[in-house]
Amino acid sequence: MRFHRTRIQGVVIVEVEPRGDERGSFARAFCVEEFEQNGLDSHVEQTNLSTNVEAGTLRGLHYQLPPAAETKLVRCVRGALFDVAVDARPGSETFGQWFGLELTEENGTALLIPEGCAHGFQTLVPATTALYQVSAAYAPSRERGIHHADPALDIGWPLEVRNLSSRDRDLPLLDDADLP
Repeated sequence: MRFHRTRIQGVVIVEVEPRGDERGSFARAFCVEEFEQNGLDSHVEQTNLSTNVEAGTLRGLHYQLPPAAETKLVRCVRGALFDVAVDARPGSETFGQWFGLELTEENGTALLIPEGCAHGFQTLVPATTALYQVSAAYAPSRERGIHHADPALDIGWPLEVRNLSSRDRDLPLLDDADLP
């Protein structure tokens, strides 16, 4: 695996290094030892699948408050999505900034989103599935979020939002959010 730091501390692009032959290819998608050697959170408490029917579906921006704060390793295993991390850590040099990356089943790339960052994604094609490993169990009482269309964030979502849950539609702006 190759690890590429982004401008937001703790947000890391994780690229696989496939090895191929006539049968196809093989690549390591996660390794505790390699994550720890790179100073990254390697604990996995649960693994989630998010299956999405329509292109333009948007999920997020979500995070959990301590003590249930999560690090997420997000990968697209079917289709394509635009994955976004927003720094929601008050006092951080990059507070309120976002980083986005296209994840596809073909590129196999993943995005590591650390505790204190909000996460969301938009599907780019129909029938898209995201798989993400999470360092903490889901805790409904600790779940929070930020509105995907907050003008202060000015996230460049690639498609018109076509499918959004009522819960995500009602999330607060960053200035009004219950932050970690």
